[in-house]
Amino acid sequence: MVKKNIAAVAALLLAGLTLQAKVSLPSFFSDNMVLQQQSEVAVWGTTDKGAVKVKVSPSWTRRKYTATAGEDGRWFLRIPTHAAGGPFSITFSDGDKTVIRNVLLGEVWFCSGQSNMEMTMTGFNSQPVAGAADAIVSAKASTPIRMCTIEKKASLKPLDSAKGSWMENTPEAVAGTSAVAYFFAMRLQSALNVPVGILISDWGGTPIEAWMSRETIEGGFGGEFDLSFLDGDTLPERAKRRPCTLFNGQIAPLIPFTFKGMLWYQGENNRTQPELYSRLQPAYVQMMRSLFQNPEAPFYYVQIAPYKYGNPEHETIGFFYEAQEKTMTLVPNCGMAATVDIGEFGTIHPCRKKEVGDRLALLALTKTYGVKGIDADSPSFKEAVFEDGKAIVTMNVGKTGLSPMGRDLTGFELAGEDGVYYPATGIVKDKIKVEVSSPEVPAPVAVRYCFRNWSQGTLYNCFGIPALPFRSDK
Repeated sequence: MVKKNIAAVAALLLAGLTLQAKVSLPSFFSDNMVLQQQSEVAVWGTTDKGAVKVKVSPSWTRRKYTATAGEDGRWFLRIPTHAAGGPFSITFSDGDKTVIRNVLLGEVWFCSGQSNMEMTMTGFNSQPVAGAADAIVSAKASTPIRMCTIEKKASLKPLDSAKGSWMENTPEAVAGTSAVAYFFAMRLQSALNVPVGILISDWGGTPIEAWMSRETIEGGFGGEFDLSFLDGDTLPERAKRRPCTLFNGQIAPLIPFTFKGMLWYQGENNRTQPELYSRLQPAYVQMMRSLFQNPEAPFYYVQIAPYKYGNPEHETIGFFYEAQEKTMTLVPNCGMAATVDIGEFGTIHPCRKKEVGDRLALLALTKTYGVKGIDADSPSFKEAVFEDGKAIVTMNVGKTGLSPMGRDLTGFELAGEDGVYYPATGIVKDKIKVEVSSPEVPAPVAVRYCFRNWSQGTLYNCFGIPALPFRSDK
């Protein structure tokens, strides 16, 4: 009996040692994950057996791949993926096996930003998400959408690890997922009929510089931010609002995870710095593409929505709209989803997140996946001429033209030589032109549209994509 007990204890100790020796993976390499299809995906981890070979065996192929761990136990390799499908498993072995199961191959998108990206399907207190209840109760694990949300973490130095695991498309999981990201995934999955994975790293109330690396800030904005706190030992108060802290805690540990493209919904915390933001956002995109070794990764971002912002009559947001729009002229392979028609006067977190997700998905479907037949780009200002007491505005717009026809449109303003703007009425005259007039401005010299903090867009293309705010007197 004693011999049996000794043998049992020895077996348990051996099992514990074996478990300890297994290959260790980042938490976001987990059961239920989605890997980018038809790609060379990055895979990495550690083993406590330094300088040994780690074998990786994905079940979608008979091939095995080998990496050699360094003396510190770290290893890295890239493995090719096939066309969309699954479920598969991946076995990692350094002599002892670690297996992740229920893995799908499909389209993976990285989603980041502040509170309007963070806002889950359950909404915030007294701030709901329209259509959330239906999406939650209709969710089925069999629908190949998977979600992974990275735990919030600010850090003075780039971290090696971050917490987050992949979840199947269950009601409970959907309820806790970013609404914008999830609605995007729903539309993408339905249209492409392939698995879709959304890797989400967000935090409300954060500026763009918090999501950027120290090297990026020092390289292009060294004199505009004080980074000395990063050399200290203690996180400052409100650390999430300081430069580089969220890059260190929530981006660096993910590098170089393989994804198809990026979604970005941020800007409210930088709204009073339009000129700086017009330089920061392109630098952010360049940084992400470089660090994730994906130089042509699509970048689709969201225009911040109208809101009272202290004084609804002020023009702070108008100038910030211009800064956001500028990215499309500076960064290739990108697009902006307009929200000028779906803001809310009383909350900075508008409820109509499905429209945001859908508009992002339409950009991705047309620009990244080559879907034809729709105009996903917002109409934008081309020029204005002034004649007979009216402004004739010409817009850049797709083949189907502007809408709605024959209806008075609000959000326009006209100014005369005195530079004072008054409300004006617009009316679509043909596919590309809007006629704008106001009895208070008999001789206009400037026109603008939705340029104040609070406005409601009324001009669209024929697929319901709202026109971008503009001013003729830049």
